[in-house]
Amino acid sequence: MNLLNKTLTLNNGVEIPQIALGTWQTPTANAVTSVKFALENGYKHIDGAVGYENAKGIGVGVKASGLKREDVFITSKVRGDSKTYEKVMDDFHQELIDLDTDYIDLILVHCPTPWRFFSRDEKRWNFFEENLQVWRALEEIYEKGLVRAIGVSNFNVADIQNLLDNTKIKPAVNQIKYHIGDTQDEIVAFCEANDIIIEAYSSLGTGRLLGNEDIKAIADKYGVSVPQLCYRYPLQKGHIILPKSVHEEYIIANAELDFEISAEDMAILDAMEI
Repeated sequence: MNLLNKTLTLNNGVEIPQIALGTWQTPTANAVTSVKFALENGYKHIDGAVGYENAKGIGVGVKASGLKREDVFITSKVRGDSKTYEKVMDDFHQELIDLDTDYIDLILVHCPTPWRFFSRDEKRWNFFEENLQVWRALEEIYEKGLVRAIGVSNFNVADIQNLLDNTKIKPAVNQIKYHIGDTQDEIVAFCEANDIIIEAYSSLGTGRLLGNEDIKAIADKYGVSVPQLCYRYPLQKGHIILPKSVHEEYIIANAELDFEISAEDMAILDAMEI
């Protein structure tokens, strides 16, 4: 089975490919070539953000792939520091220009706080009122048909509850740091209970998992690489994954995940603290 064809259904009925090419820290020129190559080799979902500052490269890569726009799912994110209705609108419409498209499939709020205030501490500054302004802008964009779904990133339970209590449209996804040894079980359970899909980023623990001998021992059992095991883990949990690479061989390998981790080995991975 080609997992690049596998989709999940968002809470508004939109189908989203479960594997996306991540583009964080990808320079514009590399975004052109990596996006083009990924799409030519079966990827259908590209994950970007205004803050990555490479949307022009993504747009060129999409067009160079020869695929129809409707056959590519593009995710972007408004800046975490954009905490007013006006700034969100500016971010979004500039992203449309840079991507050279008339709609985006999924737009996220990149962070519940300006980045300088962000932490996973429940006592951090919450920016609840500001996020209601942000969400009002995204709801308006959605209702105009400029985006097919809206969601959040790095939001904790209280951040999402604020939206559920005070806005019209439920977030479709929450993109969070999620990897073996750091699975944020509370927020995942809350999102699943509220029909909000998890998108898992940093599946390799920003590289920290690559040298883990316990993970390597399990990967060896399946004849796969450590990155492949690390990407299969959240995928098998039912989450969306965002493997990022600018190297052709890794772009291919990162989607070769058609193996099943046993329940016993999943339990071992679940119990790891990294």
